[in-house]
Amino acid sequence: MKIKLTPPPSARSALAARHAEAGRHRLAAQAYGWAKFPSLADGPKRTALARQVEQYALAAPGFPVEFERRTLTVPYHGGEATLPIHLIAAPGLPADAPVVLASGGVDSWKTDLHGMWEQLALALPARLLLFDIVGTGETAHLPMTPDGGAEVIAGLVAFARTIGNGKVGHFGISMGGYCSARTGLTGAVDASVVLGGPVERSFAPGRGFAFGMDGIVGNALGFDAMPSTAAREEAFAAFGLRPLLDQNANGPMLVVNGTEDVHVPLDDTLVFEGRRDTRVELIPDTGHCAISRFDEAMAVIAPWLKDTLIG
Repeated sequence: MKIKLTPPPSARSALAARHAEAGRHRLAAQAYGWAKFPSLADGPKRTALARQVEQYALAAPGFPVEFERRTLTVPYHGGEATLPIHLIAAPGLPADAPVVLASGGVDSWKTDLHGMWEQLALALPARLLLFDIVGTGETAHLPMTPDGGAEVIAGLVAFARTIGNGKVGHFGISMGGYCSARTGLTGAVDASVVLGGPVERSFAPGRGFAFGMDGIVGNALGFDAMPSTAAREEAFAAFGLRPLLDQNANGPMLVVNGTEDVHVPLDDTLVFEGRRDTRVELIPDTGHCAISRFDEAMAVIAPWLKDTLIG
């Protein structure tokens, strides 16, 4: 199926449009993903995201996994909010399988990470519910705040319990790992995986950001211009999970990261050592989210999720 498009004014969007016109929809979705990276800071990037989603949906019939796109309505600040989600699973997965919520972080969203999600879905006897954390991707209309994010995810967990056997896991990457740390520490899910998640020291005053992450995070927080250090630190002050770390209510948790992470201090992984029902894995000689040794991380994560949710 060929579609005529008027691409946003960037070389990557132009490349994506050529792929789309040639019917190479998955490649087009990837190229539009590059065009809108790393945040939706202007009109062309928002247009690129819309085009990415369009091409991704056209590519879906060729995926090696079952795929469904839905729009959910969840409670939010006394009202409701809507957000698109993707459900994927290995072909023929029984309807009564567990469900695992999964998300990336502030600059890598559910559509961008499709290859990773395919790998996980094919390795797990569970259905994945993929979403963008608040302040990012197709949930960018909701600013990234601790309370709003928790409320939206609680709605997703409630929905997930109705579409499988009632068991729900949560796998979060980077800032998504902050979200899965919260659901794990509160016992809101039956299994929580935190991959490179910031939880405490990352939000301390004076921490700063590397490689342009201050602008990316500022965009997710809802700033429409580069925030000052003081404004960013004030916005982040409420994110630290120390009150939850001081409690003993967590469910089963797996916390993983690379030892050379420049974005998330090592302490934000080591702080979980010694907790009940918690396993901590540090992967040497790799950085944020163990990305350069990701197969090793997945070799720990997939079996742990399977054993914890299935037994």
